[in-house]
Amino acid sequence: MFFKQLPTKEASLSYLFGCGTLGKAIAVDVVAGDEGWFEAQAQQQGVTISHVIETHVHADHYSGGRVLAERMGSKYCLHENAEVAFPFEKLHDGDVIEAGNVFVKVLHTPGHTMDSITLAVSDNRRSVEPWFLITGDTLFVGSIGRPDLAGREKAMAAMLFDSLHNKILNFPDMVEIYPAHQAGSVCGAGISGKPVSTLGFEKRFNPMLSVNDKDKFVEMLTETIPPRPVEMDKIVLANTCA
Repeated sequence: MFFKQLPTKEASLSYLFGCGTLGKAIAVDVVAGDEGWFEAQAQQQGVTISHVIETHVHADHYSGGRVLAERMGSKYCLHENAEVAFPFEKLHDGDVIEAGNVFVKVLHTPGHTMDSITLAVSDNRRSVEPWFLITGDTLFVGSIGRPDLAGREKAMAAMLFDSLHNKILNFPDMVEIYPAHQAGSVCGAGISGKPVSTLGFEKRFNPMLSVNDKDKFVEMLTETIPPRPVEMDKIVLANTCA
């Protein structure tokens, strides 16, 4: 497996990974303006980008995912709950995407948004067990996603609790996590500047993951919501319209 992480605008993190042996790759959370980087990296690695995936419809930055998918002839993928005005490849909870020897299992993890997903990635040349999770805005290093973007912060916070405790925290402690943002993002409070962690470290030191009572979790999370992203409505419109 090859793996590339790209720090980009608005403290976002994008990803390109796949199987160099069989020439297949997957791009995740591409930011507008970075499409050329993905094209150059794919050429350098000698791979074709088969899928371009969004972990959710973004509200803090303009997506370059559709543009990259059109340029590369890739499938543009969102969770089936995504409310957009253009065709896309619908992802469902439990779907498995193959990119050569790399397998990606889709986990529906609503809470930040209704269409939020986490990707559990395995390199089958090493093990069928997941090596790392791409957690989008569900779980950050040192923090978790904000629940208010849909306007139902308490209900969404309760969903986020369930997504964390019923999906993500069931993985072994050694599994790495790669989020969609690092420090400086308004998509969560107290996000670390470190762009990778392990699930075990987060279980021990991420303050929200130690809260096991759902009502207390909802109360704490809704008390620490950052300011809404600048031009959020404009960005969401651009990311959802044809």
